[in-house]
Amino acid sequence: MIDYWSSNQAEIWRLLWSHAWLSVVPVIIGLVIALPLGWVAARHRWAYPPLVGIAGLLYTIPSLALFVALPGILHTRILDVTNVVVALTVYAVALLVRVVSDGLTSVSADTLQAATAMGYRPAGRFFAVELPLAVPVIAAGVRVATVSNVSLVAVATFVGTAQLGTLFTEGLSRTVNQLPPILTGILLSLVLALVLDLLIQLATRLATPWRRAEVRR
Repeated sequence: MIDYWSSNQAEIWRLLWSHAWLSVVPVIIGLVIALPLGWVAARHRWAYPPLVGIAGLLYTIPSLALFVALPGILHTRILDVTNVVVALTVYAVALLVRVVSDGLTSVSADTLQAATAMGYRPAGRFFAVELPLAVPVIAAGVRVATVSNVSLVAVATFVGTAQLGTLFTEGLSRTVNQLPPILTGILLSLVLALVLDLLIQLATRLATPWRRAEVRR
């Protein structure tokens, strides 16, 4: 395995970067989309069941089927990386709509009333009070979506997108010495998921300094 790594370093790093990019970008886009949808579901309780229900159904779509169907829907080429980004964004939104709604709902009514009494308008109250207080709940969902994407990205190998999953198909296509590329892909996928998870936890801590103050009391 060490020999395989040393002789293929440049390619492995390229695949790792591609895998990381494809894992993170759809989650960011998905979070941007899920925030207003989650706000609607939290603000209007009648909207919660259909929004969360539809999101749940979207997540049940097999990833490979979605990768293959999107070129016909988006009018892109079958090997276009846009198909993968859109598909993974769909899965991220499916996971995050409920999380955002639950996070915003977790902010107490007393806190919202106090913010209103201090002069916050609805938009200002959302960004200055509701969203920051919902960060811990939302961050937990972002962690799940990110780690899930690290796994799902590997399936994109079957539609020609190069990332760590490419190492799996490379290993399977070999007649001898199959394990080095496969083990390299598995190990780097695990490390990537762990690193991204730790970064999200760190970002959450930085975004919620009041929680650290509560722990020190």
